[in-house]
Amino acid sequence: METLRHVVVLIHLVGFATLFGAWLVAAVGDRKITRLQHWGLAIAGVAGLALAAPWGITWELNYVKIGVKLVVLLVIGALLGIGAARQRKAGSVPAPVFWGIGVLTLLNAALAVLWR
Repeated sequence: METLRHVVVLIHLVGFATLFGAWLVAAVGDRKITRLQHWGLAIAGVAGLALAAPWGITWELNYVKIGVKLVVLLVIGALLGIGAARQRKAGSVPAPVFWGIGVLTLLNAALAVLWR
């Protein structure tokens, strides 16, 4: 069971890397919202929810941390949606929306690593 949990953690990290990497490439380039960012968010979100389930562990889960990370994930999703809609309508993403996606993605990773 522990091996399966580690596989889910790996999938979660791949989702984060996909979201943040696609955002970073866009930040250096044309500052657009891409479908790859949406996929990264979905992968990280589904794997994160799977990790939040108390299966095969002997320690107590930190539900406050899980809740905060979920709220940050939802805000990232909202910003991706807003940015994609504005991009379709006006051709560009507002700077605060674009930079907010990157900062909140990095914040979510920091919460995972630093909050014990």
